[in-house]
Amino acid sequence: MSSDDGAKAGRWTFLTNHARVLVEIARDPEVRLRDVAATAGITERAAQAIVSDLVIAGYLTRTRVGRRNRYTINEDQGFRHPAEADHNLDEFLALFTSRNRHHPHTDAETVTDVPAAPAAPSLTTDLGPMPDPEGAGHEEGGRAGGEPVTRGSPPEAPG
Repeated sequence: MSSDDGAKAGRWTFLTNHARVLVEIARDPEVRLRDVAATAGITERAAQAIVSDLVIAGYLTRTRVGRRNRYTINEDQGFRHPAEADHNLDEFLALFTSRNRHHPHTDAETVTDVPAAPAAPSLTTDLGPMPDPEGAGHEEGGRAGGEPVTRGSPPEAPG
């Protein structure tokens, strides 16, 4: 890998600027485009152009409220690319908005009542001593000191 490859590898991200702008608007429908641009790492002019693209494509509706804009997202709108066309925006936005998780740029609390993942199942079949794949010279294979290893029973604690 050349040094140019390393520099290029650090430049790409999984989300496009259009996706980032849409996510920021979903988090706060009355957000200023200046703040969207700062969060997305783009210029304010680029954020304005992206919002115009999204309005024209039917993903957003812009409503003037006093001196500010309020945006409404058409969450039933599907993705543009045929590979994702069977998914709607609501599925995507749920991944990145406070609807289901903490966002590091807000004061929202982290969800803590998520149940823990179940423990991995253990083998219950006794397969006898495990062979030493390296042939390290253990007489009964498996553990140092020649202790046999059997599946299905936990090792005894040293006493």
